[in-house]
Amino acid sequence: MIEKKYACAYFSVMVPIIVLLVVFILIAVRQIGRFRLQIWQAMLLGALAVLLTRQISPAEAVKAINLDVILFLFGMFVVGQALEESGYLSHLSSRLFGRAKTVDSLLFLILFGAGLLSAFLMNDTLAIVGTPVMLQIARKTGIRPKLLLLSLAFSVTIGSAMSPIGNPQNLLVAINGNIPNPFVTFLRYLAAPTLINLLLTYLILKFFYRGQLKSEPLNYSADPITDPTLARLSKVSLIIIVVLVFTRITVSLVGLAIDFRLAYIALAAALPVILLSPRRLGIVRRIDWSTLVFFAAMFVLMQSVWDSGYFQNVIAGLSLNLNSVGVILGVSVVSSQLISNVPLVALYLPVLSQLGAATKEMMALAAGSTIAGNLSILGAASNVIIIQNAEKKAGETLTFWEFIKIGIPITAVNALVYWLFFLLF
Repeated sequence: MIEKKYACAYFSVMVPIIVLLVVFILIAVRQIGRFRLQIWQAMLLGALAVLLTRQISPAEAVKAINLDVILFLFGMFVVGQALEESGYLSHLSSRLFGRAKTVDSLLFLILFGAGLLSAFLMNDTLAIVGTPVMLQIARKTGIRPKLLLLSLAFSVTIGSAMSPIGNPQNLLVAINGNIPNPFVTFLRYLAAPTLINLLLTYLILKFFYRGQLKSEPLNYSADPITDPTLARLSKVSLIIIVVLVFTRITVSLVGLAIDFRLAYIALAAALPVILLSPRRLGIVRRIDWSTLVFFAAMFVLMQSVWDSGYFQNVIAGLSLNLNSVGVILGVSVVSSQLISNVPLVALYLPVLSQLGAATKEMMALAAGSTIAGNLSILGAASNVIIIQNAEKKAGETLTFWEFIKIGIPITAVNALVYWLFFLLF
């Protein structure tokens, strides 16, 4: 009887882990017989599996969904869709990337342009608005979309590391990690290694795609603005984002205790389009709803995995020094692939605080959980946004193997650079 009880308990612990592994396999192969699965469908199946097997209750599942993330993505998807449909996005991209005369220089501009912007406009924002730009450039220049999509994915992940508002996990570290002067601290510890990592990523991509770096000059011209009214509203939305982001930075620097969530910024930016555009219903209908489903399902599945206690027991059994910079980087990179980087940071922060971690260790957690996004598709939300968006808009995709083949060396190099810089502090 006791053995049966332990067997049932063990089975209950392992069900979410088995489901997670199956989801990974489905995302990797993307094919079951004649049926081709999209990433969001595989994740939704995983969430349904843990719900139907009662590994998580419906109430706990609803509570697990991070509404701030969902609302942020919804608002930014509305802005991104309006930018694209009005032709204003094409206009802006031509001003930035039209300066590139070769594929080589275009690759450099994407990595450093999108990378630096992601530090202040958040990596998910750049993933949303940047994907259609990459697809448009590929269509006009004849460059393979995969190279441009990978460049965008790696640039927004790496670039976001050096700012407390570059991504959600950095924000958690800045708020809950007792970081003095977050913007100054992040730049002091992470700006130099992040810029070096962008340069090294550029060189790695050049090596892997050296056959595509043609020397012939590019001929990239923007499409005309097709809807001037919607373009004006889109411009207002962009101005709102920039103003509110810098307002948020000011509030943080001054130290005011104001609840200034990213979701509020995104929803405020979407309001001009939703309230004033006669095309509002069509725009809302055409946003990337499947990605919103993916995130809701991911939160449910990852909560179930964490509640099983499996990974906590594995880490405890390894007897690691969880306050060591090297361990923090390693655990962050690996564990983020399994429970996602935001939940990992939320759970790791109290551990570091209890161990009396200094600012350097907190910065290592921010860096490690961020560059984890370069290892696999599931390592960062921005990767999923880019791939889902590309599949929806142009039928283009990046497979699990295409991503990880380049992601492994990039992540290894990134982690080494950060580790070496932390040794200097």
